[in-house]
Amino acid sequence: MWTGVEPLGERDGRIALYLTDHLPLLHTPAEIPSHPIVDYLSSHGASFFAQIHAAVGGFPNDVVDALWDLVWKGAVTNDTFHALRAFTKRARAGARPQFRSRRTASPTTQGRWSLVPAASANVTERAKAMAQQFIARYGVVIRESAGVESIPGGFSAIYPVLKAMEESGRVRRGYFVAGLGATQFATAGALDLLRAFRDEPEQPETVMLAATDPANPYGALVKWPLVGLTRSVGASVILMNGMLACYIQRGDKELKVFLPDDEPGHSMVAKEVARMLASLVMTGQRRALLITEVNDEPVARTAIAPFLAEAGFAPTSMGYQMRAVPRA
Repeated sequence: MWTGVEPLGERDGRIALYLTDHLPLLHTPAEIPSHPIVDYLSSHGASFFAQIHAAVGGFPNDVVDALWDLVWKGAVTNDTFHALRAFTKRARAGARPQFRSRRTASPTTQGRWSLVPAASANVTERAKAMAQQFIARYGVVIRESAGVESIPGGFSAIYPVLKAMEESGRVRRGYFVAGLGATQFATAGALDLLRAFRDEPEQPETVMLAATDPANPYGALVKWPLVGLTRSVGASVILMNGMLACYIQRGDKELKVFLPDDEPGHSMVAKEVARMLASLVMTGQRRALLITEVNDEPVARTAIAPFLAEAGFAPTSMGYQMRAVPRA
């Protein structure tokens, strides 16, 4: 089951995923607002959009907007992902759905809508389940983890459970990750895996993520290396061997690049950043990509310029640009 957590911009948002039988233990129930849609679903149960619209009346587009407003408040969910996919697709296209006839429904209304079930577990059961989930999800649990998840009561809500797990030998407590809080809990398997990452891999492991992605630790568990960087919608990060190599601002034109001073690290990171940027065009994610500034300077004057050229970018009067090659 999926539930809305919060909106991100006008046409996007964060969601939470639950195994259905775990939802009563892990889900933080939202305060269900008073609304005709809520009243209808409360009395009739899961319903299709046509049924909801017939009951509450009004213009279809207004009902759609009200429905999604309830989704992001965590009050209403859907039994499929079709509506959610259509909603994010509409976000990329920037289009507002239009109803051409009474028989034509917006793709963002597919499936059956229902109220998110209320939590049935007590505080102790929820704290135990949440602590176990944190151990499974993070491996090494620190105080900042609770802030990322926005759990009621914060880290104090699960600390007694983690302490009891330590006393029973199920987890270990120590200072495993330097630079983070002293209160850290981890399983033996997670610590073995953590020690395995002390050595650099033979080939760089590089990924590009949305800045808001839960897998991006920067701005959540780890501080940004530069003031002014945020986990904003539309921004992206490039991580190489877990370290922040590049921050791409919304619009893709301006970069913040973090290159080591010494070789071969300097060239390796620059090459990986250029390769990941070029892959956006080569894989069809972008038709064209124009880089104008790097670290607040014209891209041509920066150390990454030759690596962009090697990756396929061409210097222009506006910056370094790469276009997709049209197919015959």
